Amino acid sequence: MESSAQGSTGTETPAAPGSDGLSRVPAQSRSDAVEYGGYGAYGEDTDRERCGPADAARGEHPHSETSAPAVGFARAAAAAASAPSRPVVQRASVRGQILDALRTALVTGELLPGEVYSAPVLGERFGVSATPVREAMQQLAQEGAVEVVPNRGFRVAVRGARELAELAEVRALIEVPVMLRLARTVPGERWVELRPLAEASVRAAASGCRATYAEADRIFHRALLALSGNEQLVAIADDLHRRSQWPSADGPARRGRADLVADAAEHMSLLEALAAGELDVVQTLAREHFAGSSG
Repeated sequence: MESSAQGSTGTETPAAPGSDGLSRVPAQSRSDAVEYGGYGAYGEDTDRERCGPADAARGEHPHSETSAPAVGFARAAAAAASAPSRPVVQRASVRGQILDALRTALVTGELLPGEVYSAPVLGERFGVSATPVREAMQQLAQEGAVEVVPNRGFRVAVRGARELAELAEVRALIEVPVMLRLARTVPGERWVELRPLAEASVRAAASGCRATYAEADRIFHRALLALSGNEQLVAIADDLHRRSQWPSADGPARRGRADLVADAAEHMSLLEALAAGELDVVQTLAREHFAGSSG
């Protein structure tokens, strides 16, 4: 059902506050909507602990707090515990901060596929109004991560293995020809410049945090494709890449640290093949990389 109660005007309004000050979903409607908090369906406890401050998301965010850096539910909670006062989030940046936090929650599986989340309840967690949350969710809807449910909120999209396979195929169709061209034309020293980014992705994978690795992964791929000088290509490829990282109901988001490390190792192998101009190896590695992972 819904994470908010509807008023007579049909607009989305927060549910009544619970004893801890947070808006609660009516008991009779909780089967179809959840509040943000607790472990997600795809997050293992050990993985979440390795994500650092992000796993504090289980903590409650006091109702009286009206401004907190919206860099994630967990970080807002951590800031509240460590500082007597915090800078007020500027309106120009709050939407972007919340968007980043929601993307992290999607990657880690803390926002559950098929569940409906209301902007007022999520706003309570961030310590902001519902408006920037709605704006961020609208952006996620354009990216295909959530679906708008009128007068109720946003439902996290339920995706299957077929969609992931289609994304991998499209990414390969776009990126592999570019990589082959770059392998023939880019001088060796330019590939050396990308090595620190590949190594950073390996370190991020070793942390076991899917959100940390997802960002390092995209940074590496963006830098690689940027060598083409085609900004439109980079933007389109990055959008497809991000979509491939959203959780799937079929289980690919259950990847553990070993899977992330193996995925990151492919960055190193791909970079070496590109630098050596080994076109057949580049093509094979790139296609396998897209098909076998969310990276």
